[in-house]
Amino acid sequence: MRSKLITPQGYLKLQQELDYLWKTKRPDITKKVAWAASLGDRSENADYQYNKRLLREIDRRIRYLQKQLPELDIVHYSPEQEGRVFFGAHVEVEHEDGDSHHFKIVGYDEIFDQKDVISVDSPMARALLGKEIDDEVIVKTPSGKQIYYVTAIYYQKMP
Repeated sequence: MRSKLITPQGYLKLQQELDYLWKTKRPDITKKVAWAASLGDRSENADYQYNKRLLREIDRRIRYLQKQLPELDIVHYSPEQEGRVFFGAHVEVEHEDGDSHHFKIVGYDEIFDQKDVISVDSPMARALLGKEIDDEVIVKTPSGKQIYYVTAIYYQKMP
């Protein structure tokens, strides 16, 4: 089941995407569709067909965002989180073989098109929640148990 949690930064990004699609991208593509339709035979008009398909994709994304945004629970930073891994934390872990990894724990809607983020629903995030620096973390993976150590935790505070 997908989590409905989101960071303030993630919510702002989705809201900006919706505003861009609705106020800028969709009107632009609608003009292109109208222009291409005015040229006549739509069945062989590549501009019309391409832009009409693009308009459907934009409308699908707008509907998704309009439905999702009110359902999301924004999780704000709280000073009580300091020193422990919770939702929204930037975490650095070191594998027992010495490799280190850095990522931010975010909600499902924030993981796309971003690097260095993991979903709060992932096995790694679930294993990390509540841990402190120097704690051992055991993560169950398809290849077996992996052992990591928490080396850093910090939170990005919104102004």
